[in-house]
Amino acid sequence: MRDPHPIRTILLVAVLLLSGCTSPAPQAVQPPAKVRIALNPWVGYESAAAVLAYLLEHELGYEVERTEMTEAEAWKGFESGTVDVIVENWGREAEKREYIEEKKVAVSAGTNGNKGTIGWYVPQWMVRKYPDITDWRNLNKYAHLFRTDKSGDKGQVLDGDKSYVTNDEALIDNLDLNYKVVYAGGEDALIDAARNATERKEPLLMYFYQPQWLFTQVELAKVNLPPYVIGCDADPAKVACDYPPYLLDKIVSTSFTRTGGRAYELVRNFVWTNDHQNAVATDIGNGGMSADQAARKWVEDNTVVWKDWIPR
Repeated sequence: MRDPHPIRTILLVAVLLLSGCTSPAPQAVQPPAKVRIALNPWVGYESAAAVLAYLLEHELGYEVERTEMTEAEAWKGFESGTVDVIVENWGREAEKREYIEEKKVAVSAGTNGNKGTIGWYVPQWMVRKYPDITDWRNLNKYAHLFRTDKSGDKGQVLDGDKSYVTNDEALIDNLDLNYKVVYAGGEDALIDAARNATERKEPLLMYFYQPQWLFTQVELAKVNLPPYVIGCDADPAKVACDYPPYLLDKIVSTSFTRTGGRAYELVRNFVWTNDHQNAVATDIGNGGMSADQAARKWVEDNTVVWKDWIPR
C-alpha cells in the first residue's frame, strides 16, 4: 500500500535510528561529600586535623569525620576503606612498603611542613646539676637517680603510648644501658611528668618529640644518643643509634586521589610550620580550648597562610 505521508515516515525512521545509535551522556564523577580523617593520639596531630577539618567544612562545604585511632590502625583503614587521610605521618617505613608499594591502597600527598624530632629528654635543671648527663655514655652512672617502683633496680625511661614510633627497648639492650622502658600511657602523662619533674626538681628521663607545645612552657634538654646514620635503624632489633630527623608527610587513600576532588587538592596543598602547629596545640593543651575552637582562632588569625591552600 502506498504511504500517504512519505516525508513524515522518513523523518520518523531517522529519529529512531539516531536515538538507537546515540549513547547517554556520561555522568560526571561526583566527589564524596564526606572526608574521613584518622585522628592519632597526640595534640599536635589533633591540631593539624582540626585546622584541615575546619577549612574543608567552612571553605569547601564538606562534611568531615575524625576518628580516633592509633597510627597502625589508621594505615589499616586505607585497605578497609574507612580512612581517607593521615595528616601527620612519622616515618612508618614498614607501613609505606605494605600499603603504598605492595597493596597500592595509599599514596603520599607530600610533606605537611612539620619537622619532627624524637629523642630522650631530661629537665634542664638536671643538666645544670649534672653537666655530662646528656651524653648517653654517662647514663649508667646516673641510673640510680631514675629508679622508680616500676623500673625496680634499673633506671626508668618513661615512654608514652605503646603505639608510638619507638626504638627505646632496643636502644637499652644494644647500648648496654641499665634502664627499663615504662609506658606512661599517652602524651598527657608525659606532659604531666615533665611539668612535675621541673617544678619539684625530680629526676626524669623521658621519650618525647617535637613539634610539641610543651617546649614553650618547660625547659627540656635532649640526650645525645649515638648519631643517626642512614640504615642504622634498618633492623628494629639491632637499633643502637638516635632517631632520624623526620620531614612529616600526609598519606591519603588511593581512591581519595581519584574521587576527592577539591578536598584532595586542599589536603595536598596543606603545608605549615612547627610554630603554626604549636600555636594551635598550646590553645588546646594549655589554653582550655577545644580543638575546633583553637582551629577557628588560628584560621581567623592566619588567612595569609592558608588562603593559597584553597583550590581555585
